[in-house]
Amino acid sequence: MSFLAKVFGGKKGDKPPTTGEAIQKLRETEEMLIKKQDFLEKKIEQEIAVARKNGTKNKRAAIQALKRKKRYEKQLQQIDGTLSTIEMQREALEGANTNTAVLQTMKNAADALKAAHQHMDVDQVHDMMDDIAEQQDVAKEISEAISNPVAFGHDIDEDDLERELEELEQEELDKELLGVGPSPEELPNVPTTEIAKPTPTKSKANVRAVDEDDPDMKELLQWAT
Repeated sequence: MSFLAKVFGGKKGDKPPTTGEAIQKLRETEEMLIKKQDFLEKKIEQEIAVARKNGTKNKRAAIQALKRKKRYEKQLQQIDGTLSTIEMQREALEGANTNTAVLQTMKNAADALKAAHQHMDVDQVHDMMDDIAEQQDVAKEISEAISNPVAFGHDIDEDDLERELEELEQEELDKELLGVGPSPEELPNVPTTEIAKPTPTKSKANVRAVDEDDPDMKELLQWAT
């Protein structure tokens, strides 16, 4: 029986343990070896104390203590090597366990996707998408037909409407132009009385002849001329 078989308690022909079980066994073995390390370290300290105590008094007892210390130290080194091996093996198993879990999850997802696609056919999907596109076109045509105004009676000529509008605008413009002058009510009344004729003014020669002897008029005439 191999060492690992003894550790894991397996026998020839037995079903191998799972990765989880193997990892748990390796952790238990690690804990046991660590406790053994602590025990040996304490034994080494005790043997060193005995050797110091009997170094000058009992040389034989001191040498025996040092020999036991050497054996404990050798065991301690072996345990260190074993722990390193177990640690590497545990890490490898943990990595394998993680990979197994990941692969199992991916396989489950692939199986689920495959099962979902079993109820689908590529040609049927294409036909369905074509039907959807066709129905969308029909809906678009219906919307456009509904949104167009319904024509009652004969069609109306847009040019005739434009000409009619221009005529109406011209009529309004003519009315505004005719209304610029004053209305009959605003015109002034025609005078009914006879307008007095202007009194003829005296010419400068007559004034000079009449008023030539007046000193004031003479001065005024000189200033005016």
